[in-house]
Amino acid sequence: MRITKFIAFRLFIIVLLVMIVSTAIFTTVMLNWQSEKYLAITTDWAVRTSDLIKRSTRYSMLENRRADIYQTISTLGSEPGIEAIRIYNKKGEVTFSTIEGEVGKYVNMNAEACNACHQPGKQLPTAQKAALTRIFESPKGYRILGVITPIRNEPSCYNAPCHEHPSSQTVLGVLDVMLPLKGLDANLAQLRESTYTTGAFMVLSVTLVAGIFIWTMVNIPVRKLTHGTREITRGNLDYRIDVHSSDEIGDLAESFNKMTKELGRARDELTDWAETLGDKVEQKTDELRRALSNMVQMEKMASLGKLAASVAHELNNPLAGILAYAKLLRKKLKKENISPENAAEVDNDLGMIADESMRCGTIVNNLLLFSRQKVGEYHSCDLGSVVEQSLKLIAHHLAMHSVRSEVAGGSEPIEIMCDPQQIEQALIALEINSIEAMPDGGFLRIQLTKVKPSRSVEIKVIDTGIGIAQGDIDHIFEPFYTTKKDGKGTGLGLAVVHGIVERHNGSIKVESKINVGTTVTITLPFDPGDAMNQSTPGFQNDGIKK
Repeated sequence: MRITKFIAFRLFIIVLLVMIVSTAIFTTVMLNWQSEKYLAITTDWAVRTSDLIKRSTRYSMLENRRADIYQTISTLGSEPGIEAIRIYNKKGEVTFSTIEGEVGKYVNMNAEACNACHQPGKQLPTAQKAALTRIFESPKGYRILGVITPIRNEPSCYNAPCHEHPSSQTVLGVLDVMLPLKGLDANLAQLRESTYTTGAFMVLSVTLVAGIFIWTMVNIPVRKLTHGTREITRGNLDYRIDVHSSDEIGDLAESFNKMTKELGRARDELTDWAETLGDKVEQKTDELRRALSNMVQMEKMASLGKLAASVAHELNNPLAGILAYAKLLRKKLKKENISPENAAEVDNDLGMIADESMRCGTIVNNLLLFSRQKVGEYHSCDLGSVVEQSLKLIAHHLAMHSVRSEVAGGSEPIEIMCDPQQIEQALIALEINSIEAMPDGGFLRIQLTKVKPSRSVEIKVIDTGIGIAQGDIDHIFEPFYTTKKDGKGTGLGLAVVHGIVERHNGSIKVESKINVGTTVTITLPFDPGDAMNQSTPGFQNDGIKK
């Protein structure tokens, strides 16, 4: 394993980097502060020296004893720590200098040594600030601290009979004292070297101690924990970690040991369970076998009950029609001398009874087909005729409940491939539901609309009944779910409708508002075979696929 992957190594590198950066910043700040402090002390000493020279020559200047002035300045200029002393007038002419050959020459006002006073915007020091200092490079290669002290025209000077300076002249000349900074720079360099050396030693010492601490307190315990986990993966649940520290790693090791102890106990329990597992499995298998036998028997009974309820529900509608027409015929046959018109009407009613009886048999077949998810026989038929026939079969229901009906969709035939008996059965179920939703009468509208882009037709069954609650709409197509009270409904009618539409590769959607009415929209393809190839049919309640 590479050392760079160890946590201890990464912590050591982080500590090392933090120590290097922090020590470098601290050392640099301290060196700058000390350099500025030493320079300030040196500058203060230089200003005091310049002021001392000025005061030493003041009396000689007032007496105009130039020899004494020059002798004093020469003596002071030869002292160690003073580079040069010179005096020049306001025009820059050197009147005295300890540097040989400078007397009578003019100072270059643009030189580095003169920038302190003769830059644009600079002025000579005021009375509160008696001197100006500047640092510049000597031609000999070291720095020089220069102190410029103006010699002002005092009253004792311009009132003396020996002087010719008018009182309007404020400055008579400038005393320029230059001190070398070789010693200061050498000391600062030595201080910088020793400080950085000390900082590097501190960094190495602290990081070494931190590295030993990290290796001892982090790396070794972590390696022990890693070795312990590997022993656990090998199945050695008796392994214990020998870590006795009281820190977090010690707590972790103690928790690890407790975990291995619990795992060992659980393994022993599992072993015991495995030894008796065969008997327990056999016992539970017998129990499950008996329970499964009971469930199968219950399912058989439930399936028989569902089938009986479904057949009874679906056969109830045509049988009711047969019964109604049979009663009507009995009344007509009791009359004597039946007229030809009545005979034709009786014959028509008998034909209706025959059709309804035949539909009972078809319903039984359709229920069997529905249970097997198979379709009936498809052939081309006029959808408008199927709708008219469905309304004709429930005409007596419409009359009994004072419900008016209407078919909208134009006179043009709408030919589709379908099982007309199943479509008629679905329409009758929807229409009867609408009639029952209008106990006080209302209006039933069957609307047919071609949907050309999708090659399909929409059948809308619209009523003005009591409506369906929003919470019931999501469940109305579920078998045996009914909203009718007192056991009047079995909950199979819309389930059968759903199955018929599904087998025709169509979709169904319900929209309803309480006390406003309900609209059931059935969408059927012109050819169910094409719809099967194009897409998978979806069945919707209020636009939601089921």
